[in-house]
Amino acid sequence: MPGARMHDRAVLDALEDLKPEPFKGDVWRVTGAGRDPLRGSTAHGRWSPPGEFEVLYTSLSREGAIEEIGYRLSLEPVWPSRIKHEIHTLAASTKRTLRFADVEALVPLGVNAARYSSFAYEATQAIAAAANFLSFDGLLVPSARYPATNLVVFKDQLDSKFSVRGTQSLDWTEWRKKHGR
Repeated sequence: MPGARMHDRAVLDALEDLKPEPFKGDVWRVTGAGRDPLRGSTAHGRWSPPGEFEVLYTSLSREGAIEEIGYRLSLEPVWPSRIKHEIHTLAASTKRTLRFADVEALVPLGVNAARYSSFAYEATQAIAAAANFLSFDGLLVPSARYPATNLVVFKDQLDSKFSVRGTQSLDWTEWRKKHGR
């Protein structure tokens, strides 16, 4: 198939040696107001190779979900004041998820721990693509922005259940004060 990704055999082998686990619990996700919180993204991201497959980013921490989006918004030259966001509590259930307890657990797969919080996504995208290829349904990975764990779900592998338990408007005022932005 033209344009198909060639996976690193060492990464595939390392992932195949890991024991997947189920996950069941609440997770949080921030989206633009009115956007379906169960709709994933195919955009360029830490765990989503652009255009390859749909990824749903969530956090096991409410604050972690807010930090991820707040950080991205804070990179804008002017805070985007007209954009409205919501924070969603989702009930999540996966069956074949790989857990990486910390950044150091990703190093053998090619991740540079010192650059994890940067926008150098090549290694993490390669891990996600290989995990998706091997039919894992997601990854439990450390957040790059907050001391929390994120659940990243591959929507095309998801034979699991997600539902929205609650949605609240998100006011960035306190977050911006706390971060001096």
